[in-house]
Amino acid sequence: MKQEICQLRAMIGASGRIAFLGGAGVSTESGIPDFRSRDGHFEAIRAFGQAPEVLLSHGFFMQHPEIFFAYYRASLLVTDALPNRAHAALAQLEQQGKLTAVVTQNVDGLHQKADSKNVFELHGSIYRNRCMQCGRAYGPEAISESAGVPRCTCGGIIKPDVVLYEEGLDPEVLQGAIAHIMQADMLIVGGTSLAVYPAAGLIDYYRGNRLVLINKSETPYDYRADLVLHDSIGEVLHAALETENGGNEA
Repeated sequence: MKQEICQLRAMIGASGRIAFLGGAGVSTESGIPDFRSRDGHFEAIRAFGQAPEVLLSHGFFMQHPEIFFAYYRASLLVTDALPNRAHAALAQLEQQGKLTAVVTQNVDGLHQKADSKNVFELHGSIYRNRCMQCGRAYGPEAISESAGVPRCTCGGIIKPDVVLYEEGLDPEVLQGAIAHIMQADMLIVGGTSLAVYPAAGLIDYYRGNRLVLINKSETPYDYRADLVLHDSIGEVLHAALETENGGNEA
C-alpha cells in the first residue's frame, strides 16, 4: 500500500480545498458498529423482530415509540466513544487550512469531539433532541437517563434529531454540503459503502480530478475514482499525514 499512500500524500499536498464525505466506517475504530456488517446495527435491529427499514422509520417511531427507544438506547445512543485516527487526521487537515468541510452520515458527534469545526451532519446528531410538542431542546441525557418514552415537561415526546426513513434531510445542511463538494479541488470519500441515498449521490456534485475512495470493501463508485484504497480509513489517513509531516509510513 506504500505507493497508494504516497499518491494520496501528493494529492493532498497539491490541494487547497479538500472536502470529506464519510459514513459509518469512520467510527468503527472508535467501537461504534456500522450498519450492514455481521455485527452491525441492522443485525441488532433484527433481534427486535423488525426489518431495519421499518424500525428506523418515522411511521414506526410514531406508532411504536417504546420499541424504538428501547433499540435507540441500546445501540445508537453512544456518548462515551472517543475519536479515532481518522477523526484526528481530518481535524488536522482542517487546522492546516486544507480541509474546508466534513460531510458525515454519522450521528455520533465524533468529528466535533476531535475538534473539526465545519461539520455537516446529514443524518442529524444524538446530541440534539427536541420536544415534538413545544420544541424545547434537550441533551442526550434526557433520553439515556429516562425509561420508556422520554417526555418533555409539557408532556410531549422528546425526539432525537436523527433522520429516520421517510424523513427528508435538513435543506440547509444538504445545500451546505453540496456547495463545499462542488467547490472542492479534492474529494475524499471514506468509510461508506455509498449505498444510502441521497448521501451517496453527493459524490456526483464533485467536478475535480482528485476523487479518493477509502473503504474496506468495494463501492459502486470505485470505477470513477482517481485513487482507491481498500483499507481502514484511520490507517490510511494516519499514514498519509505521517508521511506529509516527514514521519514513517506506518
